[in-house]
Amino acid sequence: MPTIETDEHKSLREAVAALGKRHGRDFIREQLWSEAAKLGYLGVNLPEEYGGGGGGIAELSIVLEELGAAGCPLLMMVVSPAICGTVIARFGTEAQKQEWLPALADGTRTMAFGITEPDAGSNSHRITTTAHRDGADWLLTGRKVFISGVDIADATLIVGRTEDSRTGRLKPCLFIVPRDAAGFTRRQMDMELQAAEKQFELTLDDVRLPGEALVGDEDAGLLQLFAGLNPERIMTAAFAIGMGRYALSQAITYARDRTVWNTPIGAHQAIAHPLAQAHIDLELARLMMQKAAHLYDAGDDVAAGEAANMAKYAAGEACVKAVDQAVHTLGGNGLTREFGLASLITAARVARIAPVSREMILNYVSHQTLGLPKSY
Repeated sequence: MPTIETDEHKSLREAVAALGKRHGRDFIREQLWSEAAKLGYLGVNLPEEYGGGGGGIAELSIVLEELGAAGCPLLMMVVSPAICGTVIARFGTEAQKQEWLPALADGTRTMAFGITEPDAGSNSHRITTTAHRDGADWLLTGRKVFISGVDIADATLIVGRTEDSRTGRLKPCLFIVPRDAAGFTRRQMDMELQAAEKQFELTLDDVRLPGEALVGDEDAGLLQLFAGLNPERIMTAAFAIGMGRYALSQAITYARDRTVWNTPIGAHQAIAHPLAQAHIDLELARLMMQKAAHLYDAGDDVAAGEAANMAKYAAGEACVKAVDQAVHTLGGNGLTREFGLASLITAARVARIAPVSREMILNYVSHQTLGLPKSY
């Protein structure tokens, strides 16, 4: 895989960074979303024949990282073009592609993603949302929690389980559920974390869907699910790296300008070295993210799964450390609204927790990569 970005990728970074700088930390989500869409950034990973840029997750992760580094990340990029757009592009019917991909690419429509449940978390083997046929239709019943942006999404890609016709076992399947579907209700969750994208609990009470609401093959199971989850992990890494870079840049500026006893505080190694370490950790996480994106875009789903998990882990750890050190560098100023860092203390934790915890990633690596036995 390439270890140095192409000129095209460098140009994309510069252009997106300029867009982010124009909007800044006090950005209005709808305005930035619209402008990013007009410039082709939201659909950069989607096929050209459906209005996208013809790139991949490598390009989309650059967009999200640079917006985050400017202080204006768009969380729904993780969900709408990365997860939902990718799944539909790879497995959707031609009608689904025609209906959704151009609209996801130009930002006129968005799609949420629903997998997490109160008891199962993100464990696809314990999901209790079930789907069964009723004539030509499907009936979905279940609950989902911590689902982002449902109020602004035109539909939600719901992960349910159906009975395998060959084995009788339940397996995951994906359904497009319109926001106004009968029996599909939402309740906003009361979150301490304040973000433009709200979190919701969803209830599906015998939601009737036409047969064409199913995305892909009914018997494909985990293949289609992980086609969306690997990009989710890569994009979460981009989100975390961008956030960490933003915090670090604030701290660097402060350490250069803040003078005590005629010396900038950044001249002292107690200040400078932790910031340098944070920068190194973020750069290392980015390398793993780039590897994961390259493998995914090359079609190596197995290798991409390992790399995507590692990238998400590394980026989450690097982000938390960078934010913590940035706040510490500013001292009391790091907790003021003026510098915009205090809110990142909570936000940075999300990169460790969602969409999968660091402990589950360590489980994955110990079992899948190292071949160690499971404890569960």
